[in-house]
Amino acid sequence: MPHVDLKCVVGRSDAQKTECAEKIAKVIAETLGCETSSVSVAIKDINGDDWKSEVWDKQIVPDEKYLYKKPGYSYND
Repeated sequence: MPHVDLKCVVGRSDAQKTECAEKIAKVIAETLGCETSSVSVAIKDINGDDWKSEVWDKQIVPDEKYLYKKPGYSYND
């Protein structure tokens, strides 16, 4: 029962988020061998000015060992 917690900078419509969630669920089901009904996807809007403090510092850096796809950007302190 995979769950994805996706964060995006503010600016996507509900229709875009719904389409994205459906596509993510389909890829996960196909790749991991489960039903799409077993997949849940949450999409949270994050203000761009808060990205470093809310996402980079709290999730990306501490969970780096779990990242199978790392970002192609960084923040220099």
